[in-house]
Amino acid sequence: MFLAFEHSNLRFVSDFDIRISDLTRSTVKHPLPGVTQSLTLWARIFTRDIVLGETHPHHLIIFTRFPEAGTTKTRLIPLLGPEGAAELQRRMTEHTLSQVMSAHTSQGLTIEIRYEGGSERLMRDWLGSGIRYKPQGNGDIGNRMRLAFEDAFQGGAGLVVIIGSDIPGLNDVIIEKAFFVLNHRSLVLGPAYDGGYYLMGLRQDAISGTLPALFGGIEWGSDSVLSETVNMAKRLNLSHLFLQHLTDIDRPEDLPVWKLASEIVEKETGPESISVIIPAINEVNTIEGAIRSVRSGNTGEVLVVDGGSSDGTDSLAESLGARVIRSAPPRAGQLNHGAAEATGDVLLFLHADTRLPEKYDTHILETLKSPSVSAGAFSLSIDSLHPGLRLIELLANFRSRYLSLPYGDQALFLRSRTFYRMGGFPQIPIMDDFELMRRLKRNGKIATLPERVFTSSRRWETIGVLKTTLINQLVIAAYLMGISPDLIARWYRRGRGV
Repeated sequence: MFLAFEHSNLRFVSDFDIRISDLTRSTVKHPLPGVTQSLTLWARIFTRDIVLGETHPHHLIIFTRFPEAGTTKTRLIPLLGPEGAAELQRRMTEHTLSQVMSAHTSQGLTIEIRYEGGSERLMRDWLGSGIRYKPQGNGDIGNRMRLAFEDAFQGGAGLVVIIGSDIPGLNDVIIEKAFFVLNHRSLVLGPAYDGGYYLMGLRQDAISGTLPALFGGIEWGSDSVLSETVNMAKRLNLSHLFLQHLTDIDRPEDLPVWKLASEIVEKETGPESISVIIPAINEVNTIEGAIRSVRSGNTGEVLVVDGGSSDGTDSLAESLGARVIRSAPPRAGQLNHGAAEATGDVLLFLHADTRLPEKYDTHILETLKSPSVSAGAFSLSIDSLHPGLRLIELLANFRSRYLSLPYGDQALFLRSRTFYRMGGFPQIPIMDDFELMRRLKRNGKIATLPERVFTSSRRWETIGVLKTTLINQLVIAAYLMGISPDLIARWYRRGRGV
């Protein structure tokens, strides 16, 4: 176990909590409750959390050097002098550590510093106690990283990320995203502009026995480190994903990047970008309307996550300017894949049969300016004249506004940092949006905007308004009674005739 500084990301679990991994039965273990117990069960819809799947302890390792004049940032000594180069090393390491201390992940975060030069006492006097310090060891940087990963995994960590200490653009959101990506990939890399990488993360249960090969045969210090690492990962069948490119400070021409970073105020004071993520399977008749509604606002990117369409949905989306990512169902996995690829400060999850209102981007950014707001959604309008659907709209908007439980067809939105910290959508085949919203309620207010999205009425009209409503309520009840989401999903598909 790591004796290291740990952020206290507490999770509140009531006596109704049931681990999904234990729910493989086809019927409820206990008999149906009486009237009083039923009321208690429904009241706890809004307070109970279900623990989903396994947890993977998160461990972050910072590689740095003690700032001793003449031994650090030697390529900058001709310009800055020995003391100036050492001072730069000191300031960059402290900047990196401040960003690390601001990071949070869904399973908490333990922190370790691996150092060169100096001693543990000098490092502790410099950066403080409460952090584990350990020398990097011998050999090239690849061998030292391999040893750090091996030690972390042997110590019980499930997801491990190593970062350098000379990357001014590195922040807590990038760190949080790296751990989020590792829930879905074997390897995450933060590419540097010089051909190397500033961040590497590995998932313990996906790289067993491959560490020596992953770090072997690399020409360390060259501009081909990243490409050689990726080629080796492919040979080892390790799935990987890149984070954004950043500049590390090694050469005199890199110094303006550090100067700019040290002068920039908080990013939140500037304009923010929105990434729109649309999961789709065979939505050729609806995807155009969704994408065109997105284009009415100022959005950074549109990502259509295609789950294997055979009707031309993917090619149509590309022709409309969307970036198409291919990812197998269930929908939660598609949404998480899209979020991993997204670059925006805000994530907007939009169903393929739903259209956004005008000025949606302005409404979203204004709403998220409030520090008390954790996430939000739009009011629901169903694209049909059927009188029964007016009642469905009324009930859905009441549930969303007063119970803080909007569903996915209301276009859910939140800051990317919040999404990554929460661990994304739970990897279950149904009720993923419901579960995420209930977790987000603990972090702050769930805002429901008066502006309306317009969603297709097809699922109500296909099998009937009453039957669809009953199926939906039964699904919720079954989920809250602890029935396996896999079984519920099969019931749901059977009830809809799918």
